[in-house]
Amino acid sequence: MQLLETRMSTASEQLGRLRGDHERLAPEDGEAHTELAEELRPRDAEHAQALLRTATAELAARAEALDRSREAHAELLAAHRAAEDAAGGFDEIAAMLRDLLREHTPEEEQEETEPYPGALEEARRTAAEARRSLRGCAADLSAAESAVREASDVLVRHANSTRYEQVRTPARQQIRELPASALPEHAQKWADAFAPRLRVLTDELAQLERNRDSIVDRLRGLVESALATLRSAQRLSRLPEGLGEWSGQEFLRIRFEEPDQATLVERLGEVIDEATRAAVKKNSDLRRDGMSLLLRGVGAALQPRGVAVEILKPDAVLRAERVPVGQMGDVFSGGQLLTAAIALYCTMAALRSNDRGRDKHRHAGTLFLDNPIGRANATYLLELQRAVSDALGVQLLYTTGLFDTTALAEFPLVIRLRNDADLRAGLKYISVEEHLRPGLPQQTPAADGDAVQAHSEITATRMYKRPAPNAG
Repeated sequence: MQLLETRMSTASEQLGRLRGDHERLAPEDGEAHTELAEELRPRDAEHAQALLRTATAELAARAEALDRSREAHAELLAAHRAAEDAAGGFDEIAAMLRDLLREHTPEEEQEETEPYPGALEEARRTAAEARRSLRGCAADLSAAESAVREASDVLVRHANSTRYEQVRTPARQQIRELPASALPEHAQKWADAFAPRLRVLTDELAQLERNRDSIVDRLRGLVESALATLRSAQRLSRLPEGLGEWSGQEFLRIRFEEPDQATLVERLGEVIDEATRAAVKKNSDLRRDGMSLLLRGVGAALQPRGVAVEILKPDAVLRAERVPVGQMGDVFSGGQLLTAAIALYCTMAALRSNDRGRDKHRHAGTLFLDNPIGRANATYLLELQRAVSDALGVQLLYTTGLFDTTALAEFPLVIRLRNDADLRAGLKYISVEEHLRPGLPQQTPAADGDAVQAHSEITATRMYKRPAPNAG
């Protein structure tokens, strides 16, 4: 009985707990919490315990799956937010790239592009590089467009130049009439059309350039020879001894700076080009004969300083005073000008004789002077004239109608001439007064036996007859 009572007490307690659980777990409305399938309905308590254990295990498995799903969902949410952030960044980058483009392609013409495989930071770096490259390309494009516009303007100005007014080619008319924006489209066609003509003109210009170089080289040789002549003129104008301070002095002093070969060729090329342009122009008064070209070539070779020429000033004491040739008319008297002119002529005659291969001490020619005593009758001027002529090998023949005994006394030989008129032909001839020869005064012997020459009288006459050339 005690055992049964114990069991009954235990059962009562268990029944109370079960009733409490039943009341606690009983649904508020209806008989059950949910409808169960037929196979899930418990038949008894043991069956219910078994089903409960099965449901509990399944609940644990489902709870674990739910946790995994929640973790995956959280990861997906984070990835979604990252994707949204990346998409926003890519949209921002794409907007910046589109803003940099000058012309947008219509959406229907846009090519489908692959999505960027990299991350946002890498995309930003790539976009920054693309922007820099795009800005550089835009600058290059702007420079190229400016170059094209400038080239088009140059082409139009070239076609409108007055130099080509006589050219009637269709291409020139098109270049002049088409707008500047349309010129690049026809550039290749014009280039292909002009290529053969360009080759022909290039060959002709090359031939002209060779001819020009040949002319310049020839002119260079003549200019160098002329400069050498200037140096020889100064050297040959050296005076003899016995003239005081003038002894051994050069009557002419010519100073200039010789250019180097490259500069000389360039300057002479400009002279030839100027003469060529003058030949093309109408009504040009620029002379193009050989001597004029040579003089301009010498002037161009001595630029920018030119040539400085000084001459000794003749005076009574023969001081070594030099005067620029440009000041001779202001400084020299009439007799000094005549003396300087005679000295210059003698220098030129000696220079010509030297150029012909003759020794300077040989006869360099004869100079007839028409009444120089009227201007230069001073004794020192006559002595200077004769000294220079003797040094340079020039024979001076003075003619005068003045009976200046002081001046005539300086000459070793005086010939008296007279005018003979031919009344039938109406001509006049000059002949020597031979009938005066017997009446010429004789030399007066001195006490010591030496003859004294009377320089104030006509003492001799002389005639020279040139021998006839050989028949052979």
